[in-house]
Order: sequence, then structure tokens, then C-alpha cells
Amino acid sequence: MPAIVYLNFDGDAEQAIDFYSEALHAKEVKKVKFKDFPQDPNYPLLENELNMIMESSIEFAGGKIMMSDILPSMKSVTGEFVKGNNILISIVNEDKPTLENYFSKLAAGGYVIMPLSSMPWSSCFGMLVDKFGVTWKLNGDADRFLDQTLSNKA
Repeated sequence: MPAIVYLNFDGDAEQAIDFYSEALHAKEVKKVKFKDFPQDPNYPLLENELNMIMESSIEFAGGKIMMSDILPSMKSVTGEFVKGNNILISIVNEDKPTLENYFSKLAAGGYVIMPLSSMPWSSCFGMLVDKFGVTWKLNGDADRFLDQTLSNKA
């Protein structure tokens, strides 16, 4: 799968999804809110965070854009939202050794935000900022997560 542009928003991802979907004549729109999957009772989200977009994708003209909100409670880890630095590159690949290889090479000279590990939304997920200041998300099964969560919601 090709690399995907990933956009972060400061609580208005849902409005951005609607806007881009219409503007780009999206053929498929998927969106999952934080409230759509079980929460960790040890780390409860704030009420206003539950309705924020956890993961989404819009497909149009053979392309795809993924989007999410940055949770206020996570800004100490992800950094403050600043318009202009809210673009990430997302690599979705189900081959874990390939993701591990990409992750270790991209992290060289940069820093790791989240090490590659199993998460409730992915069997292999990690985030890093490379030595040029570009943020990367590597994910083993983003499409499967979106499809499964949306089908459970229906």
C-alpha cells in the first residue's frame, strides 16, 4: 500500500472530513470516534474527547487521506496542535518485520513518540518524528480497524 497523507485536527476533524469528502467527491468515507470502541478504565477520556475522531479515511479519485483529532489529554505526548504542522505520513502495512524496519530507520536521528507495539486499534502501531521534523505513523492494520469498528457499530 502507498504512503497516505494523514491530517491531525484540534477537535474539528469531523467538520474537515465532511468538507474534504464533499470537495473531493469522496467515494467512501469511514470515521470512528473515540467512544466507538471500549475505553481503558485506567485512562478514562474526558467527556468532550469521546466525540472526537479517533481514526478516519476518505477515498477519492484513487487516493486516500486519513484524519484524526489530537486529544487535549494527549498533547503532553504529541505536542500542541499548530496549524501547519498537522500533516503526517501514514504507512499501513500488514507485514510487521517491514514496519519494524521502516520504524527503526526513520527513527534514526529523530525521536519516538510511541514505540511500535500492539494497541486496541492495531496489532502493530507506532509514531515517530524523523530527523527532518516529519511525523510518521506506522500501522499494521488501520483499514481492518476502521472496517471492524464500523461494522460493530451498525
